[in-house]
Amino acid sequence: MRNKSFLGAMAAIIMLSACGKKEEAPQQAAAAPVPFPVQTVTKQDATVFEEYTANLEGRQNVEIRPKVTGFITKIFVDEGQTVRKGQILFKLETQTQNQDAAAAKAAVNAAQVEVNRLAPLVERKIISNVQLETAKANLAQVQANYQAIATNIGFGTITSPVDGVIGSLPLKEGALVSPTSEVALTTVSDTRVMRAYFALNEKQMLNFSKTFKGATLEQKLKNTPAVTLLLVDGSEYDQKGRIEAVTGLVNATTGTSQFRAEFKNPQAILRSGSNGIIRLPINYNNAIVVPQNAVFELQGKQMLYVVDKDGTVKSKVITTRTTSGTDFIVEEGLEEGEVIVVEGASKLKDGMKIIPQEAKKEQPADAPIQDTVASSVSKTKTVTTKK
Repeated sequence: MRNKSFLGAMAAIIMLSACGKKEEAPQQAAAAPVPFPVQTVTKQDATVFEEYTANLEGRQNVEIRPKVTGFITKIFVDEGQTVRKGQILFKLETQTQNQDAAAAKAAVNAAQVEVNRLAPLVERKIISNVQLETAKANLAQVQANYQAIATNIGFGTITSPVDGVIGSLPLKEGALVSPTSEVALTTVSDTRVMRAYFALNEKQMLNFSKTFKGATLEQKLKNTPAVTLLLVDGSEYDQKGRIEAVTGLVNATTGTSQFRAEFKNPQAILRSGSNGIIRLPINYNNAIVVPQNAVFELQGKQMLYVVDKDGTVKSKVITTRTTSGTDFIVEEGLEEGEVIVVEGASKLKDGMKIIPQEAKKEQPADAPIQDTVASSVSKTKTVTTKK
């Protein structure tokens, strides 16, 4: 019996020893260095497109309103029609004013007859000159009255003040209109040159002022490159534009400054009232570019892991300026020649040793434009990077 107890105890010790070895094996395997993709930091030339939502308007958007009260008797144009400056658009009823004009004309004739009658009497000194001057003053008054009525009759024929395209026609023939009507007769838009209005907040405006050279805002605008316009279907408009103007004051309500870019519209593709996205290219020379996958955030700071010569990793705080596709452009915290871990940062901690493996570099490509024209405020888009 004693031998059996002794043998059982020895078997139990051997089994526990075997289990202990099996549990130690994974710990020893976990402590061994594992491969991680790394990349050596180099300086590159990068072009980044800053994107801003824009509203499009014709160079001239003229509301057509009547100068006199009357009924619309005839509409000579249709919605979307191209018109020329001076072309007749509307005709208002002027029959009542025609009657007033006839009465005023008769008053002018009568006053003229009175002046003609008194003039020779004054020359012969039969009557005083005061009577003649009074008659002349009366003549001038009725002539002014007649001229005002005739002018109002002319206002009954409404013509286009500019070349352009007719907007909507909310009022139909027979409608009563007046100079105080809330609704305009129509709008004529000169769309040969389109204006794209977009806004920059104070931070973006400050960055704009630092990026482009010039002692004044006008000089900075002259030094900006040509901009492109993305249409609502994601395609790029085939005409380049220029930023022509910017408001001198920041809007106190929105905290933004409004910019205006202009695009030629020879094929009438752009329509007044539509939306688009302005793409402003900004060049960065000798910039440090790192993959976004290499960067992680900790307590509000952007960080990445740098690899020492012996394969030990150490976290480092960096400051990024903007994005270029799938990369960050680093402003501070990283030097050329340093080696960084580009993937798997969540699996690392300071002091760990890894087996560095050079990561394959992919050529940056322009990501497809998403349909965010109506909702996006501003964003940064990919461009190209050159070594």
